[in-house]
Amino acid sequence: MASVTLVLTRPRQQAGEWLQRLAKAGVAALSLPLIEIVAADGQAADLAWQDLPGAALAMFVSPNAVQQFFARRPAGQGWPAQTLAACVGPGSALALLAAGVPAAQIAQPPADSASLDSEHLWPQLSPRAWAGQRVVMLRGDGGREWLADRLREQGAELRFYSVYQRRCPTLDAADQALLDAVLAEPGRHVWLFSSAEAIGYLQRLAPAGQDWSKARCIATHARIAERARLLGLGLVVLTRPDAAAVAQALNAMQGSPLQSFSL
Repeated sequence: MASVTLVLTRPRQQAGEWLQRLAKAGVAALSLPLIEIVAADGQAADLAWQDLPGAALAMFVSPNAVQQFFARRPAGQGWPAQTLAACVGPGSALALLAAGVPAAQIAQPPADSASLDSEHLWPQLSPRAWAGQRVVMLRGDGGREWLADRLREQGAELRFYSVYQRRCPTLDAADQALLDAVLAEPGRHVWLFSSAEAIGYLQRLAPAGQDWSKARCIATHARIAERARLLGLGLVVLTRPDAAAVAQALNAMQGSPLQSFSL
């Protein structure tokens, strides 16, 4: 499948690291960000820092949440010894480590989990006593509602802070040309979707009446795969959100009718 190019749709802030990982895995890839990350005014992050010392858990929904939160760290304030930092992906975990959160205080799904999501993070959190405990949820415009519901059911006190915003991108000339090329030649490209929201924005950016039946994608979660199927993509392959798994999924798509490929 040497002539096929993977189209990475993650926000621009995460694209560089992912392109490097994919290149090491032997995958030819280009970045076409389908979600734009916009920093909030900082007030929410400032309030979250005030809440942090009394929190049992801070949940970071993405690397963007980590970056925007720590960009507002008060001078001299370290990570509280009693506060657990949770995330679902290795990118967020690496960002937390880089920000100075001790590895022993980072909770995430096991590396060999079938999927990296809230459902696979919850077994790491559920044994703890959450009744009356403060939980700080750091996110964009929503996110991790399932996990919030589980914590609330256990009696936790949840506080939500939108430390950044996600929106449909405004494409520059280069991005528009890339989108036009991918839509015109679906046989030479495979989309990589890590967000159902990005699929919705792709539909908005594409011409009205776009035929998706020949388009193919790799989705990193079942809910994302279902959104791609609803759009009408002809081949939807499901795999884990890491470069090695994506590379194997891409290879498995060569002439294959696979509808799912999980590692």
